[in-house]
Amino acid sequence: MSNLPGLLIDIPRNPILAVGIPVAVGVVNGFATKSSNYSADSVWYKSLKKPSLNPPSSYYGIVWPILYASMGWASHLTVKALDRTPPGLGRDTAKKALSLYWIQLGLNALWSPLFFGAGNVGLALVNIGALTGTVGYWAATVKDVDETAGLLAIPYVGWMAYATYLNASIWWQNYGSSKFGKLKKEAKDL
Repeated sequence: MSNLPGLLIDIPRNPILAVGIPVAVGVVNGFATKSSNYSADSVWYKSLKKPSLNPPSSYYGIVWPILYASMGWASHLTVKALDRTPPGLGRDTAKKALSLYWIQLGLNALWSPLFFGAGNVGLALVNIGALTGTVGYWAATVKDVDETAGLLAIPYVGWMAYATYLNASIWWQNYGSSKFGKLKKEAKDL
């Protein structure tokens, strides 16, 4: 994981790019899925059963930009720590944290197109499970590189756990429970 291309190390060196890229990923995803038949404003989404702890849609426009900016700033702090670290004294940990950062950003960029673009709640659930695990691993790694970066990762880990709960609940209430019940009945009939 430490064979990270130089470009992926250089980008977060610039604080504007470090913060701007994840924010742009969120904005582009929002616009790209807004006119979808499965968008948050669609009949499909409004007809889905949702958990009681589902927040109003307006909350997402507040929370996500903060999380994107925080993760971007954490990537910048990680590169700064990498640049200060002599070879062999923790550079691999910093590079690992940066690799995990880019992996989680890629997984994050896939979730909205899966859920709101394609309306595939199940595949979005698989994605968000991988994303949440990666974010947790990234947070555990980045805290060893830069204390502030580690602190910036904590709200993201919490939000991802919550978002995974929401996705899983929506899948279960709308698709999973009926499939599970059918499988249970078929198994009982054997």
